[in-house]
Amino acid sequence: MPVFPAGAIPGPEQTDRWIRADRARLIHPNLPDSRTDRTVMVEGRGCHVRDSSGKRYLDAAAVLGMVQVGHGRDEIVAAAAAQMARLECFHLWENMSNDQAIELAVRLTDLAPPGLERAFFTSGGAEGNEIALRMARYFHHRRGRPERTWILSRTSAYHGIGYGSGSVSGLPVYHEGFGPPMPHVHHLTAPDPYHREAYGGEDVTGFCLRELRETIERIGPDRIAAMIGEPVMSVGGAVAPPTDYWPRVAELLRSQGILLIFDEVVTAYGRTGHWFAAEHVAVTPDILVTAKGITSGYIPHGAVLTTEELAATVTGSTGFPIGFTYTGHPTACAVALTNLAIIERENLLDNAMKTGGYLADRLAPLRDLPAVGDIRQAGLMLGIELVADKATRTPLPTGTAPVAQALREDKGIILRGNPRSLLINPPLVMDRGTADELADGLFSVLARVEPDGRIRRS
Repeated sequence: MPVFPAGAIPGPEQTDRWIRADRARLIHPNLPDSRTDRTVMVEGRGCHVRDSSGKRYLDAAAVLGMVQVGHGRDEIVAAAAAQMARLECFHLWENMSNDQAIELAVRLTDLAPPGLERAFFTSGGAEGNEIALRMARYFHHRRGRPERTWILSRTSAYHGIGYGSGSVSGLPVYHEGFGPPMPHVHHLTAPDPYHREAYGGEDVTGFCLRELRETIERIGPDRIAAMIGEPVMSVGGAVAPPTDYWPRVAELLRSQGILLIFDEVVTAYGRTGHWFAAEHVAVTPDILVTAKGITSGYIPHGAVLTTEELAATVTGSTGFPIGFTYTGHPTACAVALTNLAIIERENLLDNAMKTGGYLADRLAPLRDLPAVGDIRQAGLMLGIELVADKATRTPLPTGTAPVAQALREDKGIILRGNPRSLLINPPLVMDRGTADELADGLFSVLARVEPDGRIRRS
């Protein structure tokens, strides 16, 4: 049970003022004007948060898959305050540096899979993927192959909402109505063992490898810069590919001189039970993008890790000509160093494996419910795919939003949903008691899901 800070709840008058101001002044992602209700969060401890009315919630999404060490860690607050008092910000332009950025670069490259030896700092995941795409193209340009501009990605992938990162994202909502995307992007079929009927009877990896090989031949290997993908797809539904998928993809790409970019914005820092999910899939990419869990969300930050060969090529004699105002922000780096120390000291990678396995066991009986098609788990990254019909694997016509809303309103459980799956990414400090709270709430709501997506009232 979380211990929240002492102090009065703001009360209905203050809450009403905030809600009216929110409606009048804020633009929310994914919120239509017709919806006027708001939930105003004011406090958090461990795996739980509390809103301005005093209602307590289990944050089974770790906000957006990033609060690895849980809410309300005083040690991180103190680290940020101490760094702000000493040197709140500075930059890494040209030959300028700061001690915290240096220490964090050393720490990250020591933790990373062997071969990833250099770090470029950003303020988040979309920024990181923008840098990765630029680095990939610039690498080939610097080596006298400027025609290598094509980027391969995958359907149902999410890599951010920047111009490049949004273009390589494979979800139509990020393209429709926003004008022409970045050119020279091709989306491949994503490997999803649950929907094996989509592969025409072929082995999933075999189908994807054949498609990749044919795509390389059609575009031309000498015109492709890189392929980007998440080791385990997060927004796509916690979809882990077959174990032979990434090793065979990496082998094919490298035989053609095509760089491999891993988007580990969600999957790094213990989410799958490893510092990086590259270890989980036994592949080291040329570029690895991280964010979110690097600071447990306490302050925006991110990093792009690269091989020495790639870093030396893109910097060269004139330097890599791209940077951000907040690249190497010392307060963000100090927070990241403290966060990583907590993850290591409290054995949260091990806890992700143990508690994730326990939660998967608790959720296994959900498979007997009519609305549950599949349950996927890698560490403390889980997805529950909901269906209208198990035989055809047809998704609920309403998507998962009504189910997620019922969980929040009826059981005080916050998680995310995509059109097909509920996404569960709790803080890595989750214990068995909190896992039981989550499992019990899921059973209560999912047992009442009708084939049309409606939730029967209990």
